[in-house]
Amino acid sequence: MLQNTYIYIFMVLLSSITIGYAQSEHEYPSQLSLEEAINYALENSHKAIDARKEVAKAMKQKWETTAQGLPQINADADYNYNIKQPVTLVPGEFMGGEPGSFMPLTFGTKQSASANITLTQMIFDGSYLVGLQAAKVFLDYTDNNAQKAAVEIETSITYSYASALLAQELTDIFEKNILHIEDNLQETKKIFENGMAEEESVEQLQITLLEMQTQLRSAKSNLSLAKQMLNLNIGIPINNELELTDSLDELTQEASQLGLLDREMELERTIDYKIAETLVKQRELEWKLERSKALPRLNAFINYGTSAYSDSFDFFKSEQSWYTASLVGVSLNLPIFSSGMRSAQTKKAQFALEQAENQLDEISQQLQINYNKQQNEYQVFLENLSAAKQNMELAERIEKKNSIKFQEGIGSSFDYRQAQIQLFSAQQQYFESMLNLIDSKAKLEALLKTIN
Repeated sequence: MLQNTYIYIFMVLLSSITIGYAQSEHEYPSQLSLEEAINYALENSHKAIDARKEVAKAMKQKWETTAQGLPQINADADYNYNIKQPVTLVPGEFMGGEPGSFMPLTFGTKQSASANITLTQMIFDGSYLVGLQAAKVFLDYTDNNAQKAAVEIETSITYSYASALLAQELTDIFEKNILHIEDNLQETKKIFENGMAEEESVEQLQITLLEMQTQLRSAKSNLSLAKQMLNLNIGIPINNELELTDSLDELTQEASQLGLLDREMELERTIDYKIAETLVKQRELEWKLERSKALPRLNAFINYGTSAYSDSFDFFKSEQSWYTASLVGVSLNLPIFSSGMRSAQTKKAQFALEQAENQLDEISQQLQINYNKQQNEYQVFLENLSAAKQNMELAERIEKKNSIKFQEGIGSSFDYRQAQIQLFSAQQQYFESMLNLIDSKAKLEALLKTIN
């Protein structure tokens, strides 16, 4: 019976380990859209986790400040052993001796023990009241920074996601172009072997093929790095395979919506403005804190203690006598003169406040400039995308015409190669313009993010 019980426990444990291992094997997503990637990163990325920890630390700091004004209870215990007891001299006549003489006496016991407990309560402290306000403002500041981190994560993931899609598109294009060039090369070799084409035509295609193969190797390397960077930013192990369900075309179409240009920036509600504004509040409270240090501080306390004395270690025996004592009181501390130290500290805090106010004004103007710049950049990338698409379509037609001419023997291999190079370049520019537009839209939206 006991053996069966052990077997059952072992099977339960083994099952738990297996289930736990299976869960750990499948805890990371295998495919994500851009929106899903952003949401996952907001929960699991290193930056998001750090931001939440900062908010948690600020909350604990706020309570730490609050607790300073609440009752504090401290206890202490002491044990003393006099290796050699101190000697006191008393006049000799007290002990029957001659006047003018002294006799050495030893008072007390060799060992003593005591225990005390003290309750203290702050009654008034100006710096404590300011500290409570400062803790609340610091929590707001940390929360604003966490929201800024979330916006930065969203922008970063958008760029990383689109970059991985771009690398995949370029890889696919290079592979497709290589297949096309290889077909042309095989046909040209046959024509050359039949004496109907020059060797230079074969060599031109071989040069183009080698260049395209080099670009393909580079594109594959960039694709691997782009996926690893995306995984890192999302919060997934860099070697995990992740399928991206959105396409570059879909993201580009979404980024091409012109309604974004009609939105106005609510300057005083933007995240960066709120952070700078909260910093001004912090500096103002720091200035008030330095001024409050000139106010008196009043505290109350209650103490209860007990002591015991003995020539041997008998403190835990029932016959040992313990002598108790207790007291209650208040303490007042009134700053009077500090040789100008408090005045200097107050002035320094005032200068820091004025600096923060000046920086807030500068940030207000800088935000407006950044918004105007980002709007103009977004418009330029929209126009660039349209132009790049037209260029690619034109380059495709030119390449096709030159391919037909080359195959029919009425076009030169040099012209055909130039048309191919022009097409490859136009394709890359088109896909890169898509990435630029997607990234620009994300940055513009980040500037428009507001805090209520």
